[in-house]
Amino acid sequence: MKKCLSILAVVSVVLMSFQYGMQENEPTNKVALGEKLFFDPILSSKKTLSCASCHKPELAFADTVQFSTGVDGAPTDRNTPSAMNLAGRIHLFWDGRSNSLEEQAIQPIISPIEMNLPIEQAVARLNEDKVYSRAFKKIYKSQATEKLLGDALAAYQKTLETANTPYDRYINGDDSAMSAEAIRGRLLFIGKANCSNCHAGEDFTADRFKNIGLFDGKKLNDIGRFKITKDSSHLGHFKVPGLRNVAITPPYMHNGMFKTLREVIEYYNQPDAIVRNGINRDLSLSAPLNLTKSEIADLEAFLRALTDDRFLKK
Repeated sequence: MKKCLSILAVVSVVLMSFQYGMQENEPTNKVALGEKLFFDPILSSKKTLSCASCHKPELAFADTVQFSTGVDGAPTDRNTPSAMNLAGRIHLFWDGRSNSLEEQAIQPIISPIEMNLPIEQAVARLNEDKVYSRAFKKIYKSQATEKLLGDALAAYQKTLETANTPYDRYINGDDSAMSAEAIRGRLLFIGKANCSNCHAGEDFTADRFKNIGLFDGKKLNDIGRFKITKDSSHLGHFKVPGLRNVAITPPYMHNGMFKTLREVIEYYNQPDAIVRNGINRDLSLSAPLNLTKSEIADLEAFLRALTDDRFLKK
């Protein structure tokens, strides 16, 4: 049974590769090389998973399960975030353990619970492969190395930017681009709900870490940023994610505990009603927002207006 599942996984990756861009032709630049690598299961120990296995293009390069499955069938520790709109980010991963896309790109490959391939083996595979060997020598004038692998993958990820949404057209002068509900929701986002305090800028993230109360030391026990910094003030802190395409990337939060956008908004509206005794919760969430049901619906409509057209059409 496991062998059959592995064969199906490989077939799925191959089909997805051709559908979303990985071509048989040899890549001639860093972006094309990174794209080919992103969709190729050669970078996993059993050659059954690629980066795209968890970061699915049709789902804004995210996943819609609580925890994605690693190469050996075990779930990962945290919910898979979108790999889109990361070119300007200064912290990567929920706990911010990487400071560049080049560094981040290597981590899932070597992670024992994800692709589980030591970097030395990954590099050796690429140099033994005729297509990749020629491509690295042509593009980088060098054999594949850990640094060049990260550089190629990052070059591709930096192209995964979106800015063709109803919201973008609205702020550029098209008053009819967003619905009346979404327009009211935008005012709530920057006003009464104060979402923009954390979700600011073009990608709706301030590149900061926050504890929103999802750590209680018991059932909810992921220590977050503290694991990296060992600073007790960072206990339960996680990176504030960007919100572009958020409507198609459920479930939400680092632990995927909320299945819908409505559940997320309702949590922020009354945190204590959902998670009691959250340790070290940010003071900005010390009081309920007191949003009405119609205001919650308007805020959700605005968040849906952050979806790029390519996904709306699907």
